[in-house]
Amino acid sequence: MTSLSARALRPIPEVRAGDDLAALILAAAGSEALHGGQLIAIAHTVVSKAEGAVVALEDVEAGERARALGAEQGRDPRVVQVVLDESSEVLRAEHGVLISRTRHGFVCANAGVDASNAAGAGTLVLLPRDPDASARQIGRAHV
Repeated sequence: MTSLSARALRPIPEVRAGDDLAALILAAAGSEALHGGQLIAIAHTVVSKAEGAVVALEDVEAGERARALGAEQGRDPRVVQVVLDESSEVLRAEHGVLISRTRHGFVCANAGVDASNAAGAGTLVLLPRDPDASARQIGRAHV
């Protein structure tokens, strides 16, 4: 008989570039050892933060297209520029959201660019460059 169960790990501290995410996950698992055959769901934002896939808005210069879309959508043109940089194609723009195809081939809002889970105001978190490679590295590291 097959079964499925889920549980949350203890909280992980704020993740920064260069942090050993696998070690943080193991520490959060505590005495409940992780073993082969288990799946761990990890939010992309912590992976991106550990890999340094973040952008400071103060370092972004918006281009003409970003300024135009920003004005049309009521968005900061620097944020729009980051979304454009992370997109291979913008499929639709309405209600302040850019529906984009990422370089990974994912179709998502704002190319997965996230400000809500960033370490501070003026910082954006991007999708990991190679999510599959990130998952393999975390899986091999300590788990």
